[in-house]
Amino acid sequence: MSARLSWTAPPEGAPHHPPRLPRPQPLPRLARPARALPGPGGTEEFWAHVRRTGTPLVGPDPQGAWDHRAVTFLWRGTPGTRAVQVLPNKLGDPRDPAGNLMERVPGTDVWHWTLRLRHDWRGTYDLYVDEGGGPEAGTPAHWQWLRTRRRSDPFNTRSLPHRWDGTPVPYAELPEAPRAVDWEPRPDVPRGTVTEHRVPGARLGRGRRVWLYQPPGDPRDLTDLPVLVLLDGEHWEPRLKVSRLLDNLIADGRVPPLAAVLPEAVDEATRWRELSCRPEYVAFLTGELLPWAADRLPLTGDPARTVIAGQSLGGLTAAYAALAAPHRFGNALVQSGSFWWPAGPDAEWLTRTLAEGPRPPVRLRLSFGEQEWVALPAARRLRDTLGGLGCHDSSYREFDGGHDYLCWRTELADGLVELLGR
Repeated sequence: MSARLSWTAPPEGAPHHPPRLPRPQPLPRLARPARALPGPGGTEEFWAHVRRTGTPLVGPDPQGAWDHRAVTFLWRGTPGTRAVQVLPNKLGDPRDPAGNLMERVPGTDVWHWTLRLRHDWRGTYDLYVDEGGGPEAGTPAHWQWLRTRRRSDPFNTRSLPHRWDGTPVPYAELPEAPRAVDWEPRPDVPRGTVTEHRVPGARLGRGRRVWLYQPPGDPRDLTDLPVLVLLDGEHWEPRLKVSRLLDNLIADGRVPPLAAVLPEAVDEATRWRELSCRPEYVAFLTGELLPWAADRLPLTGDPARTVIAGQSLGGLTAAYAALAAPHRFGNALVQSGSFWWPAGPDAEWLTRTLAEGPRPPVRLRLSFGEQEWVALPAARRLRDTLGGLGCHDSSYREFDGGHDYLCWRTELADGLVELLGR
């Protein structure tokens, strides 16, 4: 990068949350559910059907469009159930919590809520159930209390682990949504090895755990390995098992044998502090983490064969690291990057700084969910800035989903193939 550019971010102190923006379009609510719901007089046959098919229920679009579906989320209530809220990822507005409340079929235990969604939508969702005993319904205190009443969906066996506590979060995928087939374990595929370590982290003031992936094969035959640095490592490996993805992509010849280095984010406060365009964090990656990994595996020093990847604040940091240290990171795989950062008067700092300089000597692979109404405007402005600088080897895409590991799994696979594939 040109010496004219300063990649020193604004001082810390911005709010630790995205801008509070209302949803620009109303939720695509439907009055009619995906299939007929029972009336008073017994619901056992209906719930038996739901147990067989699973939730949510999916039916044809009532408007007749071939590329949309009616999607009905359900809850089986009790006599004490006062309210049920369903929050599919980014398909709800925190400013309008009542908009995500289910309705009860009078005289039954059936609670329901239906959306009209495009047939390639996918997303995790949360259910919050008020069984009584809380504040008066509809008050601010009630909405806050209700968000502490998260429940699993007993009729959905599909789930991913929650980002911070690891508890199961149910998800739904419509017929044309990308499937995470590259993540499925395959017994015939050679497996790499994953080891957990602790790196001192002198530049950060504290050490941290790191997971190191070594590709399959005789270690004596490994040389000059391409490198993936994947942020938020404590979620991607122990919980989501990104090593399975790497094993499969390598076995299929879609990427060459590579090493992966996965540093942990520690906790939410640390993540906000470090993954917000901090030079000391980039210094940790380039001056401590990668040299430490190179002492254990034969890593390439070629930036063109080195990828840094991250999501949300991690996506912001991945782009920042590549722009600030192009001598080490030639590629950034950015998913739902928080390019609105920081909230407040210095908003979209990275995009504005990028626009002041010449064409950066790095490739960015950017992807965002169409439902991310807070992140999308800033993401599109970054895309346009890169285009104006002539970054024609960078790419940008949007998928029908939200701010969601369910979507990020397949986006990570596709991005690695795009950036490192033969």
